[in-house]
Amino acid sequence: MNKNDWILIIIIIFISFSLLLFFKLTNQESNQALVYNDNKLILTIDLTKDDKYQVMGLNGEVDIEVKNNQIRVTSETSNYHLCSKQGYISKSWETIVCLPNKIIIRVTSLDQNYDVILR
Repeated sequence: MNKNDWILIIIIIFISFSLLLFFKLTNQESNQALVYNDNKLILTIDLTKDDKYQVMGLNGEVDIEVKNNQIRVTSETSNYHLCSKQGYISKSWETIVCLPNKIIIRVTSLDQNYDVILR
């Protein structure tokens, strides 16, 4: 390995640690989930309360479970059941996208109801 290879390895390691640090520092305490059907908000879920919910998607019912400040799709009507295979999410940058049913579940905090701040 020559000098350029070592420089490239160091740059890749630096970028990896920078991204990891960015995600750790920008992660807010997530305490709610927003459920969208065809880009329309249909349900706001409090993640601090364990419960089960049902929403109607394009192909049928989608069952949602909240447990230990995490949320997941337990069952849905689709061919491959990809939504329920995604498992639990709890971080503010994570989403569950169920394309066959046009359902999106986005985890956010209570004060994070905006995408951009304009000044």
